[in-house]
Order: sequence, then structure tokens, then C-alpha cells
Amino acid sequence: QVQLVESGGGLVQAGGSLRLSCEASGSIFSINAMAWYRQAPGKQRELVAGITSNGRTNYADSVKGRFTISRDIAKKTAMYLQMNSLKPEDTAVYYCNAAVQTTTTPLHPYNYWGQGTQVTVSS
Repeated sequence: QVQLVESGGGLVQAGGSLRLSCEASGSIFSINAMAWYRQAPGKQRELVAGITSNGRTNYADSVKGRFTISRDIAKKTAMYLQMNSLKPEDTAVYYCNAAVQTTTTPLHPYNYWGQGTQVTVSS
């Protein structure tokens, strides 16, 4: 089993910053791509940013230039999202996602999700 735990969410004023963290644990053989998604009330879950195992990144247009995704090189199970210049429209539950090859399925990655962390940006 694999667990993903997010932290770092909270309430912040518009223009402020937050840093989200995601820590994976369990029977991990290796982690391929990781990503942050978000879901606002009444809306579908959307990709915010993704990062591959070799550090290649991609971002939703709405967050380019404001958010930065990264992975801990030493601690290969950790991922972060630095969010700057936050806007009220960034308010959502943010989810960590990872494609994980477990010790029992080392040749096939499976998709795992965290429970989410709430980010609220006030105007």
C-alpha cells in the first residue's frame, strides 16, 4: 500500500504565498511522475502542475509564472508546490497525485491520490 499525505494548506490573503508539501510512504519501489491537482466547489478536478522523475515540469496556464512545482532530489518521495501571488480563484482543495511502482508491482506504475489540503484565498 502507498499513502500520499499533503500539508501546508490554509487561509491567505490575495497576493500572499503558501507552500504545499506531499509526502509518499509505504511499499514504494520507485515514483515516476508526480502532480498537483485542485478542485474548487462545483468544478471538476484540474491539473495544476506536474513533474517527471527527471524534473521536467508542466503547468496549467492559469498558474504559470506564479506556482513552482519541485521534487526533493535526496528525499525522492517528497514533492512541493510553491504558490505565490495567490488569487481568490486559486481557492480549492489541492490533491497530490503520483504514479508509483510498488515493491509488489515494480514493473507497473499505479496511480495514487492524497486526501487533499484546503487552500482558501481571501480578497
